[in-house]
Amino acid sequence: MMDRYSRQVIFPGIGEEGQRRLSNSSVVIIGCGGLGTMLSSSLVRAGVGRVKIVDRDFIEYHNLHRQTLFSEEDIKNELPKAIAAERYLRKVNSSVEIEGIVADVNPANIEKLVSGADLIVDGMDNYETRFLINDISLKHEIPWIYGAVIASSGMTMSIIPGKTPCFRCLSPRAPDSGVVGTCDTAGIIGPAPSVIASLQVVAAMKMLMGKAESTQHLTIVDVWEGTLRRLKTGYRKDCPACQGQYEYLEGKSGSEIMLLRGQNVVQVLNTRGVEISLPDLAARLEPVARVTVNDFMLRFTVDDKEMIVFLDGRALVRNTTDESLARALYAKYIVA
Repeated sequence: MMDRYSRQVIFPGIGEEGQRRLSNSSVVIIGCGGLGTMLSSSLVRAGVGRVKIVDRDFIEYHNLHRQTLFSEEDIKNELPKAIAAERYLRKVNSSVEIEGIVADVNPANIEKLVSGADLIVDGMDNYETRFLINDISLKHEIPWIYGAVIASSGMTMSIIPGKTPCFRCLSPRAPDSGVVGTCDTAGIIGPAPSVIASLQVVAAMKMLMGKAESTQHLTIVDVWEGTLRRLKTGYRKDCPACQGQYEYLEGKSGSEIMLLRGQNVVQVLNTRGVEISLPDLAARLEPVARVTVNDFMLRFTVDDKEMIVFLDGRALVRNTTDESLARALYAKYIVA
């Protein structure tokens, strides 16, 4: 099997011992969009032994110009991103243990999701989840690699508990809604997540091989302007996470309902903590709505609002930013 990786094994920075370490490592990738698809593809191809991909969303046509694991066929089959990624990557490298999980990462499930991981890699698009990743990283001393992209620029930073500043040292709180642009408002070009993901993968490989440097900097790249900057970071004395106060992990800053920034979508979580039967729900809804359903999610439209329901009972209510309306529709059509 080493012959598969022969071209990277002869690279002095890796070698046979480095490859063995990669093969014995476990990585959790949270988010499977522009960053996450490239992260998971590169790490699976590099021979990381166990790769878990966690994502809450499904594939749409506007994803395809930058999310490299997906096809039009996946959209026709209404596949969640995590499932489509798993199926594709199993064909790429059968020697890697790959698991795609369709879930919203939240305080109730993150400990289970990252259990046994040597490293967490960020492919997300929201601050709240990153604060949660930061909390679990510090609590369990699991290093993680932050990454973010918008338009033509992106940034990345490695967080090693006890050796580098944490994410909340860099960003104490989430910016107000509307202050930071999103892919829906500012756009995004494919080369931007490709470059940032490449930097994240290199950092991940170094960490997994025990060759990571405890650097304290944030790397910022703009592929359109052709610029790269490295900014020095430092510890913040009043950082609650560094002092063992895991506010996001304890759920103090969380909610069962969330407006997804810039997407005209409200997400409603299933607070009962049990899976639902999509066929049973489809049978119940068919008299009042047109329903499509597969093994992973159910879709229907009522009152011009499209609702997508997943196995864990989580729902996306599209074409609205009204959280009260989303909660009411969830209670009316999904909660039995």
